[in-house]
Amino acid sequence: MKLGPINRRRLDNFKANRRGWWSFWIFLVLFVVTLFAELVANDRPLLVSYAGELYVPVLAVYPETAFGGEFDTEADYRDPFVQDLIREDGWMIWPPIGFSYATINYNLPTPAPSAPVGWTGTESLTCDLEPVRLCVNWLGTDDQGRDVLARVIYGFRISVLFGLALTLLASIIGVVAGAVQGYYGGWLDLVFQRFIEIWTSLPTLYLLIIMASFVVPGFWTLLFLMVLFSWPALVGVVRAEFLRGRNYDYVRAARALGATDPTIMRRHVLPNAMVATMTFLPFILSGSVTTLTSLDFLGFGLPPGSPSLGELLQQGKNNLQAPWLGMAGFFTLAVMLSLLVFIGEAMRDAFDPRKTFK
Repeated sequence: MKLGPINRRRLDNFKANRRGWWSFWIFLVLFVVTLFAELVANDRPLLVSYAGELYVPVLAVYPETAFGGEFDTEADYRDPFVQDLIREDGWMIWPPIGFSYATINYNLPTPAPSAPVGWTGTESLTCDLEPVRLCVNWLGTDDQGRDVLARVIYGFRISVLFGLALTLLASIIGVVAGAVQGYYGGWLDLVFQRFIEIWTSLPTLYLLIIMASFVVPGFWTLLFLMVLFSWPALVGVVRAEFLRGRNYDYVRAARALGATDPTIMRRHVLPNAMVATMTFLPFILSGSVTTLTSLDFLGFGLPPGSPSLGELLQQGKNNLQAPWLGMAGFFTLAVMLSLLVFIGEAMRDAFDPRKTFK
């Protein structure tokens, strides 16, 4: 697709910010990898060959009887008995990390939380599983014996997906509200502005905690609650652009030719307003991730057991003798938010008409 001169200049400005450009690619690679977390960290094999048949346990559920066992329940591929059955007439290909976010390692060298590999004082590992890496926790385990690295990978994915969904929904509502408020102005603008001032003055975090304590925690319920307080972030920016754009000559000409207000708003004013809006999106995304992490840390976020960075930080606070828990959550969150901030700075340069890089 061929870019126009304006978009070409914006892309060149974005690339000129080397820190933001490389942050974009690093973040994209990390996000894509975590999107396929089941292929990276899982307690089920990627592929099993048994008696000349191929099975894909990572995508489907197979009973133990499919591999010569006695039970019709799902096969436990980490069970040495099941592994011996498969090895008698086949083979297995495991993901690089042999744990899912909820898998408990029963072969720990020390009581949970168990230290990472190579941590000072770690005892030698005894393992009955094949391959041996199914017993190795590279970043240690949490206080329930679950692999920290697997929970970090899954937690990164759910944090970004939650932040993207919240940013998208809040942006749509904020852009529509700001467009209507700025385009029509007058008493509608006055009343709406007073409402937003009152709404944004509410203690958001406390209200989220109170409402989260009344409803069953879940991804979609939490997303709905956070959208209620996140949409005003873009209203002021879009409102200002529409207040200015509605008086342009080409807008007046379109109105004189009989164009309807929705058409004028969508075709003639909104494109200019989106220029300023786009620069705010990475910062809104980072704020969404931070809010989710804060709620999870306080125990009012995602359901218990969910792979959450906030829950990992909470475990680090409750287990000061296991510093790898807090360190894993902190550094993951720090890297994610730093990359988003750098990307936001690059987007700000890209959409700034005063900046031209060569």
